[in-house]
Amino acid sequence: MQEAQDAKKAKRYGKIGKEIVSAVKKGGPNPVSNTVLAAVLEKAKELDVPKEILERNIKRASEKGQEAYIEKFYEVYGFGGVGIVVEVLTDKITRSVAAVREVAKDYGGKMADPGSIMFKFRRARVVNIKVTDADKDQLLAIALDAGAEDVIEPPTYEDDPEEDRTESYYKVVSSSENYSMILSKLREEGIAFEPDNGFELLPITTIEVDDEAMELNKELMSKLLELDDVDAVYTDQK
Repeated sequence: MQEAQDAKKAKRYGKIGKEIVSAVKKGGPNPVSNTVLAAVLEKAKELDVPKEILERNIKRASEKGQEAYIEKFYEVYGFGGVGIVVEVLTDKITRSVAAVREVAKDYGGKMADPGSIMFKFRRARVVNIKVTDADKDQLLAIALDAGAEDVIEPPTYEDDPEEDRTESYYKVVSSSENYSMILSKLREEGIAFEPDNGFELLPITTIEVDDEAMELNKELMSKLLELDDVDAVYTDQK
């Protein structure tokens, strides 16, 4: 399961790197005069991004032919009426849309019109905490004390194998203002956590599907997440 953690971290670092390139492209490499870059570097500090990644991408931004990155969301219908949103930061839209479309086609998904799935989600700051790393009551007390809006428990299924539980997460939902306070509190209490990538999309309501659809959606989403341009994949599957 460590591989999944490492892949998540690589995505997080990758996204920060792309945001740095875009910020430097627009406003230069000095965070004192470039407030957008200063904000990205502040976020990088919060997410414990290694310094060499930051320096490498500031340098990369000045390379000839390097375009700024554009945020895009692609929407895909999965199995069993499930909606999937693919978050992308790309310096070539034609490449990223072709790659997402190809994976969707190969793994049984269907590209959706812009806006037809997105409205089922809301944007929020989220801290993810593995269920095996925290006591539920303690976590609730800390989160609510630090000003969290909500603590979402992972869905549980009666026949869940034990190892699946180790990959289940509580989601602590927060406003941007209270986010760093929540991270500090968790650090103080010695609770391991995974920060978000700047935000997460949370489904407003979730859809229950049968086991077969669930497995097929899992494969489709993991293949989408393997794409270089893709930073995150969200679903309203329960």
